[in-house]
Amino acid sequence: MPHDRARFADLATVAADVCRTAAEIVHRSTGRAVELGRKSSPTDVVTQTDVDAERHIRARLHELVPSSTVIGEEGGTTGLADDAVVWIVDPLDGTVNFTYDLPVIAVSIAAAIEGRVVAGAVADVLRGETFAASLGNGATLDGRPLSGSSCTSIEAALVATGFSYAADLRRTQAAVVSALLPLARDIRCFGSAALQMCWVAAGRVDGYFERDTKLWDYSAAAIVASEAGMSIELPCPENDGLSIAAPPALFTTLRAVVDVG
Repeated sequence: MPHDRARFADLATVAADVCRTAAEIVHRSTGRAVELGRKSSPTDVVTQTDVDAERHIRARLHELVPSSTVIGEEGGTTGLADDAVVWIVDPLDGTVNFTYDLPVIAVSIAAAIEGRVVAGAVADVLRGETFAASLGNGATLDGRPLSGSSCTSIEAALVATGFSYAADLRRTQAAVVSALLPLARDIRCFGSAALQMCWVAAGRVDGYFERDTKLWDYSAAAIVASEAGMSIELPCPENDGLSIAAPPALFTTLRAVVDVG
């Protein structure tokens, strides 16, 4: 892939700008969630705000990058990527939090070219923060460079995680947490995969892992973490669907504890 850092930076700017405007739509609906139905399980909800935010995102991305493709959590795939830009969109990461009026919700947009994510942004709806990154250009939080957590030991690590909607996988995840809890400083579960991975990039938590996340959950946050100097691993059949982000000095140890393969 040609290393077009300027183009990647432009795509990150688009992602960040659209994330912010979509976050305004979500923010206006906080405390007034209207559930439309369920997706993968009775606990996996979709709201009218998910749909409204994604509709806005698709319209803006097609306006700003007309020939691109959009892959969204709620609306599937639209467009033809003549210029090879594929947008990966989560209009409301943390929908269960949103339905309970809990303050951890995000909008996530990534740009991929030839199958590789080259730019992305994640907007924290209620804190009004925007994480952004592009390949070779580093990661930022509201324009300020990020360098990530500097934690080197599992004993000092505050680790974030999340849980599947599938009951059988939750049993396995409970065993992993049981193994990790005595070793780590502590464990947190905030309900937004995108924000938790970005918080590793910002040094707000020292590591993050989760299984059964989807492409739109992690794509933008992963490039933010990677460009902040963190080691990452993304889901694939060989790792049983594991997402993980941590400082290089902590990564191998954390992965060994949470690996159930």
